[in-house]
Amino acid sequence: MSGRLMTEYGEVIIDNEVIARIAGLSAVECYGVVGMASINVTDGLVQLLLGESLTKGIKVNLEDNKVTLDLHIIVEYGTKISAIADNLISTVKYRVEDMIGIDVEKVNIFVEGVRVD
Repeated sequence: MSGRLMTEYGEVIIDNEVIARIAGLSAVECYGVVGMASINVTDGLVQLLLGESLTKGIKVNLEDNKVTLDLHIIVEYGTKISAIADNLISTVKYRVEDMIGIDVEKVNIFVEGVRVD
């Protein structure tokens, strides 16, 4: 399902992939987030996603023209996960609502891994 905006001139349809990309790019800019994560179903290993594949770590659910986002992330070792989550939720919610004009109902964070440098 895609997001829909009604304007005085017509209807704007926004694909879930666009919403996921905006959320993903906003997320990786947040302090403490190393990148998005994807879980391989067959072996259960977590893979760090970068660049064009960011959207694979994000699930977009649209109901009644409200968005719920599930973000699977990898965080940097030594950072406070609760602070990262608070910052991530507010940043992603603001950017998605600002760019596409559709309300974000929830942003769920799934921390899939910790990177040690």
